Amino acid sequence: MSSGADDKTLRPDREPFLDRWSRRKAEAQSEVEAQKPAEKAPVPRAADQAPPALPPVEKLDFDSDYRAFFHPKVSEDTRRAALKKLFSDSRFNVMDGLDVYIDDYSKSDPISPAMLAGLRQAQKILEWARGEEKKAPEDRAGPDAMEAAQTAALEPPAAPASPSSAAERVAESTPSVPDCVPADRSSGNA
Repeated sequence: MSSGADDKTLRPDREPFLDRWSRRKAEAQSEVEAQKPAEKAPVPRAADQAPPALPPVEKLDFDSDYRAFFHPKVSEDTRRAALKKLFSDSRFNVMDGLDVYIDDYSKSDPISPAMLAGLRQAQKILEWARGEEKKAPEDRAGPDAMEAAQTAALEPPAAPASPSSAAERVAESTPSVPDCVPADRSSGNA
């Protein structure tokens, strides 16, 4: 790898990189300054100017020019009144239909009788499909059936079988395994 001093000795006509970069940057800067037009007179700031003449807020409509109301010296109340007048136009009060949270869901509509009948029918179809066709006590014939349903509802459920009897039934159903007795180790080969 050669150093900058070696470059000069090998190529005396070649300028070092940083010197060339600095020279070219200075040339570019002088060209930019030469191309700049003469400076204009400073433009007065909006805060230094007098407030513009404003049209009456009552006569404003959608096509009016509202830029004058944004001048820094126009009072906040006047600006707000002009904007309120602008945004009260019907073009700004159209719902786009994409707002899903605009409805008042706290007020429920009653379900129509036709829809309720359809829901009851759907419940019956599902019960039939599951094989759970249940008949109400009113559907059964006679008052005896109604009385039997009421007493069945009042009776406590049947007590589960005791665990000892269940264990006895399992033991009876399993075949017995002969006991394997290990051979006596003392008498045989050692």
